[in-house]
Amino acid sequence: MMRGSLVAAIAALLVCVPHIALALERGPVTNLPLPRYVSLKASEGNVRRGPDMMHRIDWVFTRRDLPLRVTAEYEHWRRVEDAEGQGGWMHYALLSGVRSALVQAAMAPMHLRPDANSALVAKLEHGVIARIRSCQIDWCRLEVEGNRGWVRKTDIWGTTPDEEF
Repeated sequence: MMRGSLVAAIAALLVCVPHIALALERGPVTNLPLPRYVSLKASEGNVRRGPDMMHRIDWVFTRRDLPLRVTAEYEHWRRVEDAEGQGGWMHYALLSGVRSALVQAAMAPMHLRPDANSALVAKLEHGVIARIRSCQIDWCRLEVEGNRGWVRKTDIWGTTPDEEF
């Protein structure tokens, strides 16, 4: 089998059976970890059934900075999913490495320090998108509309439980 045919066959498998890509530790295109989190660079991004402009648009993400999880790579395409598991293939130009988080709790308390007893900076409503500045094992430092503070990881989506940066 020629190299091009092999690549096409693998891409077809990833479209039909996307969980295969989760078994990879590094993306074959970027050599970055899979899965990993990114954010939507544009205010609107088409999500396609497969990694090609010829594939049908199944979904359109419409929130700039929305956190997305990359689960597979193929050439200039990334298979992504949102917090609800919705997704498909997006062109890499629509994605940013800037990390963001989606508030999952009804009202997530934002504290001055990574300590539940520290002063309250704000309460973040469900669905708020915040920029992640850093993460410790249980807390992430977020920024929302100029407010900075610490939120428990369990209250947000956009990072893994063991991730620190």
